[in-house]
Amino acid sequence: MATPLRRLLPYHQRYRTPFWAGMGGLLVARLFEAAIPLFLRDGIDLIVAGGTSIDAGASTLESAHAALVWPAIAIVLCVMARFACIVFARRAIRRIGIAVAYDLRKRVYGHLQRQGPAFFARHPTGDLMARAINDINLVRQLVGMGLRTILVIVFSAVVGFSAMMWLAPQLTVMLLLPLPIIAALGWVLSRRVFGQSLAVQEGFATLSEQVQENLNGIRTVQALVQENYEIARFDRVNESYAERFFRLTRTNSIIQGVMPWLGAVATVIILGFGGSLVLSGEMSVGTFTAFFTYVSMVLWPVRQAGQMVTLWQQGASGCERLFEVLDHAPEIEDTPSSTAPPTIVGQISFEGLRYRYPGTRAEVLKGIDLEIGAGETIAVLGRVGVGKTTLLKCMVRLLDPPPGSIRFDGVDVRCFPLAQLRHQVVLVPQDPFLFADVLRHNLSYDDPERDDALIWSAAEDADLRDTILAFADALETHVGERGVTLSGGQKQRSALTRGLIRGAPVLILDDCFSSVDTQTEERILKRLRAVRRGMTTLLVSHRVSTARHADRIIVLADGRVAETGTHEQLLAMDGWYAELDRIQRRKSRLLDALAKESA
Repeated sequence: MATPLRRLLPYHQRYRTPFWAGMGGLLVARLFEAAIPLFLRDGIDLIVAGGTSIDAGASTLESAHAALVWPAIAIVLCVMARFACIVFARRAIRRIGIAVAYDLRKRVYGHLQRQGPAFFARHPTGDLMARAINDINLVRQLVGMGLRTILVIVFSAVVGFSAMMWLAPQLTVMLLLPLPIIAALGWVLSRRVFGQSLAVQEGFATLSEQVQENLNGIRTVQALVQENYEIARFDRVNESYAERFFRLTRTNSIIQGVMPWLGAVATVIILGFGGSLVLSGEMSVGTFTAFFTYVSMVLWPVRQAGQMVTLWQQGASGCERLFEVLDHAPEIEDTPSSTAPPTIVGQISFEGLRYRYPGTRAEVLKGIDLEIGAGETIAVLGRVGVGKTTLLKCMVRLLDPPPGSIRFDGVDVRCFPLAQLRHQVVLVPQDPFLFADVLRHNLSYDDPERDDALIWSAAEDADLRDTILAFADALETHVGERGVTLSGGQKQRSALTRGLIRGAPVLILDDCFSSVDTQTEERILKRLRAVRRGMTTLLVSHRVSTARHADRIIVLADGRVAETGTHEQLLAMDGWYAELDRIQRRKSRLLDALAKESA
């Protein structure tokens, strides 16, 4: 058994009882099947003997018919018992395949929820979808249908060969001669199937990734008139996938074509050598017929072996791809400590915080030292790429900071359980994500049963109430995939509502007013100061008009704190912040002048 398949054993062993019951059912079914040729032998021998006896006048036609009743009844009973055993065994074993697929899919999905940005940068969404759907489906087919068929093959071969050796040992040995050649050829081809199956599944993952990426960016494709380019790109990926599938199909066809040769060779040997035994009187006609039936019982598994080689190797390659994902340990480990308090008050300390993204040499944060008091409102400004978003992500451990570099209420951020940390320190990202659901469930995502009054209150604070009321279905409005039916500003205010509704001790706003006009932003900020009084709030912005509402303003430059103070203090320092203020004031005056001229 291949190593990836061996790793399925813990999942399979959970269902030992139905497996052994199903295996017992298959074995009993084969025994009933093996009994049928014996009764057939007796019946044929009775027919031959009865005909001779009738010709000699030793018996009548009625007595010959009566002698055939018992073999006929026995055959019918064996067929019925075999049918019942097979139905029971198939049901038991196929359910194991479904259960194993359920367990694997559940574990893969849960494992993906705990992965960090480096993992998703290495594994595109389309590839992960292919692994979670297509590869698990291959494993399900192997465990369900494949395992049952393999057991049938083994039991049929063992029972059939045992009966053949008992009936005619010499003839059975003759039939074994071509088996090593066919087995060796099957082994060589099976190794080729594994590699080709792996290539097919990787091609399917690439195809899924191409379709998923195109559909997510369909508006950009249409806006830039790149439909023909994307169709041509898809054709290349699709052609590559089809060619890989054709190669696998050709190998499968060779395997399927090799297996019938054994049946042809066996038929020639039986007719030649077995026929001579009948003619010489060493074997009865009934025994010859029964032996031929056992040969069919053994050859059927051989013919199925080609299909099983393909199914086995496809399942092995799918299993290998699944465990490649499952073996990737989460980048951020949840290792809570008993020293962590159950509630975060909001005092935050940064002590020499440094951070470098995996695979890069330069540090984004180069030593942040900062103290934030509980209940303070802090604005963070700086040029693009100075590490503002990185700083915020480190606070909620979406990125893992060095030990002791960030503390909440004097406790290392690593000591808090991730669930508690991210529930009490809420991050509202710059790029909001809305699910393809009604607006109510998006605003109250963490608690769908939350009271409507709380939803409306948070929507009022985010200046979203009037917008919701303008929709025909209000909170029951479907927003489409990724909130496609909403404008950029509406999506940002929806994400802000989602963050405010928790009433978290620490609220982090990552430039979530970038798509909101200045008048709306001003109204939101005034409400925030009232509703967040006594609670810690950090907001990243590129606007001085936003930052001036904060108790303190932090300016980052080159991964460090370059300026800190109130709005008036920073203007007096005449540094980068003061220059930004002058630029934005000139821009505002220019826009006002243009508006007056157009009016």
